[in-house]
Amino acid sequence: MPGSSGADIRTLRPGSPAPQQSVSRLALEELAEIELQRDEEAAAALGTVRRPLVAPSAGPDPALSMNHPFYDVARHGILQVAGEDRLGRRVVTFSCCRMPPSHELNHRRLLEYLKYTLDQYVESDYIIVYFHHGLNSRNKPSLGWLQSAYKEFDRRYKKNLKALYVVHPTNFIKVLWNILRPLISHKFGKKVTYFNYLSELHEHLKFDQLIVPPEVQRHDEKLRDLHAGRLPPPAKTPPPRPPLPTQQFGVSLQYLKDKNRGELIPPVMRFTVTYLREKGLRTEGLFRRSASIQTVREIQRLYNQGKPVNFDDYGDIHVPAVILKTFLRELPQPLLTFEAYEQILGITSVESSLRVTCCRQILQSLPGHNYAVLSYLMGFLHEVSRESIFNKMNSSNLACVFGLNLIWPSQGASSLSALVPLNLFTELLIEYYGKVFSSRQAQRELSAGGAPADGQGGPCPPDGPAAGLTRPPMPPRPLTVTGRPL
Repeated sequence: MPGSSGADIRTLRPGSPAPQQSVSRLALEELAEIELQRDEEAAAALGTVRRPLVAPSAGPDPALSMNHPFYDVARHGILQVAGEDRLGRRVVTFSCCRMPPSHELNHRRLLEYLKYTLDQYVESDYIIVYFHHGLNSRNKPSLGWLQSAYKEFDRRYKKNLKALYVVHPTNFIKVLWNILRPLISHKFGKKVTYFNYLSELHEHLKFDQLIVPPEVQRHDEKLRDLHAGRLPPPAKTPPPRPPLPTQQFGVSLQYLKDKNRGELIPPVMRFTVTYLREKGLRTEGLFRRSASIQTVREIQRLYNQGKPVNFDDYGDIHVPAVILKTFLRELPQPLLTFEAYEQILGITSVESSLRVTCCRQILQSLPGHNYAVLSYLMGFLHEVSRESIFNKMNSSNLACVFGLNLIWPSQGASSLSALVPLNLFTELLIEYYGKVFSSRQAQRELSAGGAPADGQGGPCPPDGPAAGLTRPPMPPRPLTVTGRPL
């Protein structure tokens, strides 16, 4: 039925009260990137995604002249006027699958074209149908563009917009509403309706007049087949079983250690960290930018096949940064382990002055290998934060980017409310790196038997892990830049 969604979109109406603990914009942006990547992977698993070098053409529009003031944008067929709904209101469709890669489309011109088109109809009632399928990492506008676009559509545009129909919503939409929530009024939010399937539009629109791209129709067919049980649920393709001897992504830390002559630090992590340390520490927005999923998959394939990767060939310092986050996110178990998840969520209930000690206690429960890798990574991120005057990435910003890549629950995904404690914990690890990972200081504060010296269970919640375990030292800092596997 309209409004229903596997992503439970209905609970996130624009203009609804915000949760008590606010989630930072940067954390939501990172979550949006992750959800968009999952959308692409799910669509690929359904077999509805083709990877053209350019966006598919909507076909020549007989009414479109090359003298059209926005011919450069209009020729893609992103925007269409598609007859009327059952109440006689004009229908305008927006199809994401028609959007070419961002470097081929001037998004400012797209906004001007959208306003130019709507100017012809805003004096009367109208509706917009938004086909979400086809939005991906290559063609999505920036979040800043979306915010400015909403602001530019003043009351004249919003007053007579009677409905915004979002077709095939995903969790990306859910996160996006949370990012835009401060801007979107409750009144406007009530105009939004979500449709999981095209068939749900029939009772609202004259469907035979609606211009639905073939890509959207194929995607809808796949979703209906999936719902009817005629297709297996889409899933991320797991690494080969047994994995390739050179497999780097999607395998355990122990597997990587065994295949790399006992080396604790996974090769992908060492290569990316070394490259970024040498060439990217002062890059503004380091770890905030995305990379095309095609580039990411190409590099993953090279690493998994044991072939050399030279990041200089890609000409983008953000590519190795994305690869590092992807490596962490595709570990079979998060670096901070499933077992630590619930206790990390309790960090916000710990008195501020005791949180660093609590972090040390939680880390004492980690396997030695995880601890060593985490120490190596946090040491590097601490270096990045010390260059924040140049890269704008202080410990808080880095935590927003890395929190979701270090820890997640064993079942399902982290809720929005979980982002606050997860990111706070990560921020403490980065900001107080020297104190958190100082085994000498930890041993002074914790008794030999694993219980805190005061015998009261320490600053962490009562179900906290035992402490007092010794940890291997942080691996030495690499001295050379390399992009090639051992």
